[in-house]
Parts: sequence; structure tokens; C-alpha cells
Amino acid sequence: MAVTKIRKISSWTLMALTAISLVILALFFFGGITPESTEKWKEYNYTSELLYWMYVMLALAIIALLGFGIFSFGTSLKTNPKGAIASLGVLVVIAALFGITYAIGDPTPIASITNPDIAKYNVAMWLKVSDMWIFSIYILATLCIIALFATQLRKIFTK
Repeated sequence: MAVTKIRKISSWTLMALTAISLVILALFFFGGITPESTEKWKEYNYTSELLYWMYVMLALAIIALLGFGIFSFGTSLKTNPKGAIASLGVLVVIAALFGITYAIGDPTPIASITNPDIAKYNVAMWLKVSDMWIFSIYILATLCIIALFATQLRKIFTK
């Protein structure tokens, strides 16, 4: 009973977030461009709404990650202390990934930026943060693809 309730809630949540995302993406792509746009640089009408929705989704993902992680750690600590401590290792690895990718980020300012609103972010710290996120996405996406192939290969060879 509880599993079906959890499955229903998570399915409805996924469908609602997907529907909202599709509406916002449709507004962004089909909502037109601002009058200030040029042929070279198009500024879409609903860019800020798309960015705010992405911030909301990121915040929800972080809150869910931390909330479920703390809850899982608390319940595992009572039943399986060794496994609970091992689960903290994942957080350490993620923190190390972010630290390493931040360290290898390029702090060189971009010379072609002339917009004063954007130029305030053309500093070493923000450039390294953006590189950190990009490199982390590359690494995690690669690890996901490797894991997909590894699990399929393991299924093939264990049969």
C-alpha cells in the first residue's frame, strides 16, 4: 500500500514538473524576441522566466538530495552503521569533484565581453565557478554513460 502511494506521489510530481517545464520552454522558444534584439544577438521575451524556473528546479533538487540523504543516513545509522558511514563517502567524493573542477577552472577574463551588465561576472571567481559546473557535468555525464554500458555488459556476461 505504501509503495503504491509513494509511486503515485512521485509520478504526479514528475508529471507536474515536466508539464510546467514544457510550458515555460514553449513560452521561451515561441514567445518572440524583444525589440532590442539584433540579427546577431537575439534576446527572447521569456528568458528570465526560464532562468527562474531553472533556479527553482535546482533548489528543489538540492533540497531533495540533502533531505533524503540526511533521512537515509539517520535511518541507516541505526540499522547499518558501516553502510551509513560509507554513504558519507559519496558526499566527500562529490565535494572533492567540485573542489578539483574549481581548481582546474580557467580564471582568465574574456576579452570580447563589452556589455557592462555581464562584465561584472567576468572575474576569476565566477569564471572558475562556471568552469567547475561545466567540467562536473562532463564528468558526471561520462560516468553515467559508463555505468549504463557496464550494467548492460554485466547482464550479458552473467547470463
